[in-house]
Amino acid sequence: MAAGEQQGRDYLQRHRLPQLLHRLGALLLYHRPERPREFLIQALERVKAGKRAEGEYPYLMDEANLAAMFELLDVVGQGHITPAQYREGLKTLGLSTEDLQFGDDVNIMLDVFKEEV
Repeated sequence: MAAGEQQGRDYLQRHRLPQLLHRLGALLLYHRPERPREFLIQALERVKAGKRAEGEYPYLMDEANLAAMFELLDVVGQGHITPAQYREGLKTLGLSTEDLQFGDDVNIMLDVFKEEV
């Protein structure tokens, strides 16, 4: 791999641009706005305001969606899921699993799932 290509990859990862672009694409597909460029500009403005704690960060899913997803992962209704199930759920949503701090012997409850996702 050429040095320039590696620098480009490092830049993208350092600024988490693939995750941002994936999230923006998911927001577009979920909401399907009539004016997608304006929608993206507004979403980026909400991200900027959310990072400054001046507004709400634009979320793709609401509490009801998260609860429904948790129920799909908790197929036997135990009230918790395993870290492996959690990782698969994040992958399904297109979210990163790199920074997970859960050991394999931990049970993840609904409130933790909602907060983390």
